[in-house]
Amino acid sequence: MSEAAAEVVRAMIVDGRLAGGERINEVRLSGELGLSRTPLREALSGLVAEGALIARPRLGFFVAPLSLNEFEQLYDIRPLLDPEALRLAGVPDAKSLARLERLDHQIATAHLGEHAITLDDEWHFALIEACPNKVLLELIASIMRRTRRYELALMRETEHVHRANAEHARIMAALRARDLDGACAALKRNMQSGKVPIVAWLKARDVARKVGKWG
Repeated sequence: MSEAAAEVVRAMIVDGRLAGGERINEVRLSGELGLSRTPLREALSGLVAEGALIARPRLGFFVAPLSLNEFEQLYDIRPLLDPEALRLAGVPDAKSLARLERLDHQIATAHLGEHAITLDDEWHFALIEACPNKVLLELIASIMRRTRRYELALMRETEHVHRANAEHARIMAALRARDLDGACAALKRNMQSGKVPIVAWLKARDVARKVGKWG
């Protein structure tokens, strides 16, 4: 029950229903989820360990605010982990390559920003899911969840969606040529390229808040 509750609350944080800095109303949330307070508190404590929530003594749980420092630390890990997972997974078979091509086509034709982000996450995970190191895959999935709320927040505030089809095409071309090293290098560049617009937005957001506070 606590795992299911954690999944729901995590989704509410990622999609913005629970905003950064917001206090969790445990009574209301337990009613919405149809859970007693004990499994809900277990779920919230688990989300604290993930970094999604902050526990404040005598005050309760709060959604961790978006932070430039956190984002930079999180985003710099994926360019290290994803290429290693692909190296361990090896070149995908023909069926897997065809699935990646279908997903890439869906990303290219997606009109809804949030849907495009979901498809991009699905593409990246499909690329590495054959990796035999399941702990590595769990780490990547965890970081993917934590960075997703930054991507969605950027999209909501600026209508910006980072599309990486050209980078995906370079990865796919290397895989079709059975050039695993080339595909891993292209994947690393792809993972790094999404950082720039979000860092710029977070910096501008911080400046705007300081001007609003002190101006």
